[in-house]
Amino acid sequence: MWSSMMMLVIGSLILQILISTTSANDVIVLTDDTFEKEVGNDRAALVEFYAPWCGHCKKLAPEYEKLAASFMKINTILIGKVDCDEQKMICTKYKVYGYPSILWFPKGSLTPKKFEGARTAEALAGFVNMEAGTNVKILSLPSSVVALSPDNFDKVVLDETKNVLVEFYAPWCGHCKALAYTYEKVAAVFRLEEEVVIANIDADEYKDLAEKYGVTSYPTLKFFPKNNKTGEDYVGGHELDDFVAFFNEKCGTNRDEQGQLTSKAGIVASLDDLVKEFVIADDDEKKILFSQLEEEVLMLKGSAARHGNLYLKLMKSSMVKGEDYAKNEIQRLEGMLRKSISAAKADEFTLKKNILSTFV
Repeated sequence: MWSSMMMLVIGSLILQILISTTSANDVIVLTDDTFEKEVGNDRAALVEFYAPWCGHCKKLAPEYEKLAASFMKINTILIGKVDCDEQKMICTKYKVYGYPSILWFPKGSLTPKKFEGARTAEALAGFVNMEAGTNVKILSLPSSVVALSPDNFDKVVLDETKNVLVEFYAPWCGHCKALAYTYEKVAAVFRLEEEVVIANIDADEYKDLAEKYGVTSYPTLKFFPKNNKTGEDYVGGHELDDFVAFFNEKCGTNRDEQGQLTSKAGIVASLDDLVKEFVIADDDEKKILFSQLEEEVLMLKGSAARHGNLYLKLMKSSMVKGEDYAKNEIQRLEGMLRKSISAAKADEFTLKKNILSTFV
């Protein structure tokens, strides 16, 4: 019987999501328009042709993402994918009739070789290494899901500063295994949200905790928001967009399915009227409005308070640097966001850009 630690190890092997310029992971999304710009030129490419509804494709997805993450720093190799439901022209050109179909395109060639091996990250990496003359090993990556046990359950779940979603699972449960990949993606999306925790517990091993919370089937998902530590049933859908919408509504987060902040992130509606007045005010009025903003921010709590302090900082910079500051700073931040930066930096710059947009 598997322990929660074993499930954690398995979880660490099934997903890696990093913010990239093209998708939620390191797999390059190819389209009819971009395919021949990316493939057949100065680097070799392994391309998965898939359909979103295909069960075998869904099973391959975490393995393929591990492969892409492992080859991320190899500039001579592209790991890509094509959605054949959407990109019919390129799939027809390469006579793709079954999913998934995995084709290897050597550097400078649009004549592919079909991959016929096992659909595991290790087998795919062995094939790419053989074809490209590389020696890349598959990465073992940490899980973003917090593994619970009787030792840490109360400390994590009953923390009144956190909104916690708990999956009660059994290692032998097929539905639990099917959910595992999506659940890891949910945890990765919200990994930078200090007030959100995605956790799981082996209810087969820790039966007392399962019984305490009325768990009789698997997987059972229970949500423990800050204001209700008795827990409430999660009854939403089990797709990534379902979970993302749930947290954005319940916890006031503003994330998309790639884990990036949306244009609403950082905006504090109660401060917007003061900002609008500030924009058209003269210098003396601006000082008065800044003082009023300070008073408003003192009444805010949690993430709103943090964002409010950013309003203050940006308003002060605007007073010092002049009326063009917001516009110029937005342009600078947009340039930084187009570069390869960490997820934390992307959050920082996006929050500033969003708030500055209220100053123009």
